[in-house]
Amino acid sequence: MLENTAKMTFTVTAQRIDDHHSLAMCDTATITLDTSMSGQTVAFNPAELLLAALAACMIKGIERVTPILKFELRGLTINLHGIRQDVPPRMESITYDIIVDTDESAHRLDMLHLNVQKFGTVFNTLAAGTSITGHIHHATPLDS
Repeated sequence: MLENTAKMTFTVTAQRIDDHHSLAMCDTATITLDTSMSGQTVAFNPAELLLAALAACMIKGIERVTPILKFELRGLTINLHGIRQDVPPRMESITYDIIVDTDESAHRLDMLHLNVQKFGTVFNTLAAGTSITGHIHHATPLDS
């Protein structure tokens, strides 16, 4: 039997402020965007925003699954690196490193990683056309 469930929808509005900046708005949240041809350091450019969306997706997925798995963590950091291809212009590859401050076993970390890869909307959307590879590991005293 097929369930008739409503699909989630998302709406963002973006507005040009000047030749350097734009704003993206959703509900009551606002993000300043670097839309300058020369680049700005005070806002995310589109490629950085894409990587930030992927990081947010991964963190949200971890937040969703930790209570289900009864996974205890004290902190989490995700480092991402994207490589842009010029012709045609696209994100060629993304690598990531998920650093988890936890006492959980390596096996449990791997379970957490599989959930991130399997159930992330942004992760799976990007993975359909971009090589995404990464690792998950325990935080070391140097990472803290």
